[in-house]
Amino acid sequence: MDCLESLEDCELEHQAIVVDNASTDGTVAAVRERFPSVELIADHGNRGFAYANNLALDVACGEHLLFLNPDTVVPRDALSACLHELESQPDVGMLGCKLVQPDGSLDHAAKRGFPTPLSSLYHFIGLTRVFPRSPRLAQYTAGHVDPDQTAQVDAVNGAFMLVRRQALEQVGPMDEEYWLYMEDLDWCYRFWQAGWAVLYWPGATVVHVKGGSATKHRAWRTNHAFHRGMWLFYRKHYLRATPFPVTVAVFAGIWIKLGFSALSSWVSRSRAGSASIGA
Repeated sequence: MDCLESLEDCELEHQAIVVDNASTDGTVAAVRERFPSVELIADHGNRGFAYANNLALDVACGEHLLFLNPDTVVPRDALSACLHELESQPDVGMLGCKLVQPDGSLDHAAKRGFPTPLSSLYHFIGLTRVFPRSPRLAQYTAGHVDPDQTAQVDAVNGAFMLVRRQALEQVGPMDEEYWLYMEDLDWCYRFWQAGWAVLYWPGATVVHVKGGSATKHRAWRTNHAFHRGMWLFYRKHYLRATPFPVTVAVFAGIWIKLGFSALSSWVSRSRAGSASIGA
């Protein structure tokens, strides 16, 4: 609700569309009551982030489209500032702003490099954290890009993606084979393939809650979706140009990592549960 309340203060005339993925917490009724001007699409199942965004695309009518996560808060003048910046650069098809967490710290996913086999390896074995500014070792997080500096980047985060319709019509909608995670990276990759630049612009700052503690203790479904998304991205964009032994190593590495990640999440949830019982 905080996201929609922040959009009420937006100084631009806009069309607000909410897609609900079969929630059971009363969200649909609450949105209808509190925000009657919002166009609400109540889907009957959770068929993924990309699918939901594409549903909104079917009814969106603006020349610019903002894809915005519900766990964001947008300052009053942020949208107009981002729109002005996007319009000033005709070669840019997508713009992402600076994202910060509620405590004011940077959400490093606001700017990203494409997850190549090497950049992913460096990231997951910890070299990115050791050398956070290295163009090579921190490529995964675009660490060489100053978070307060405007720059063209491989990708921006799906929590805030301002898109030019002209580019969208050329690139096409999000790939619905991704259920959750990596669909934003895939989309950015396709924008670049079509000749449209992706811009990270820190001239506007948006708060991104990132699901609170849920990201630390992923449930099996979301954990599996994250690693499956990694494989889908590799298979779609790198497989044909990569030697077979490397592909075998990538495939094995992704699913071994899923095993360790699932075990770690299970242990963390168990400890959190035990702490709650003890309290």
